[in-house]
Amino acid sequence: MAEFPSKVSTRTSSPAQGAGASVSALRPDLDFVRSVVGVLMLLQLALGLLVWALIADTPYHLYPAYGWVMFVAVFLWLVTIALFVLYLFQLHMKLYRVPWPLVLMAFNMGATVLYVTAFITCSASVEQTSLKGTRQYNQRAAASLLPLMTLVSVLSSCLSHTCLRG
Repeated sequence: MAEFPSKVSTRTSSPAQGAGASVSALRPDLDFVRSVVGVLMLLQLALGLLVWALIADTPYHLYPAYGWVMFVAVFLWLVTIALFVLYLFQLHMKLYRVPWPLVLMAFNMGATVLYVTAFITCSASVEQTSLKGTRQYNQRAAASLLPLMTLVSVLSSCLSHTCLRG
């Protein structure tokens, strides 16, 4: 039987060393917030919040058309938040195999189509579901800001491929 070596070197490391490195690496990229794509994403977040808040404040559940508008507004708002956080904290750099500019462009093009369908649905339903001059009519008409959201999505999709690298 082989003899056990007389000198065995053992090293231990504390868990604090490994944890500190990962926490300090998660810093926001303020240059992204100042970029054109970052500003457009922030605009999408603000307008998306406004649209679904306006619809949510009315009894939308009574009319199936507004259920679709609500779904589009909330779903795309949440996905935009997720993408904004990915880019803000540069988490997309860790997933380097994913073509992020292409993903962002595809998301914005899909969002454009969904916003157009929601705009048509919302605009066609305002007059039929509310009396003119009432609070619900005004909120639903204001929710027709969706064409502006569509414009922001189109601009974002055009710029996402040319402005973002990696």
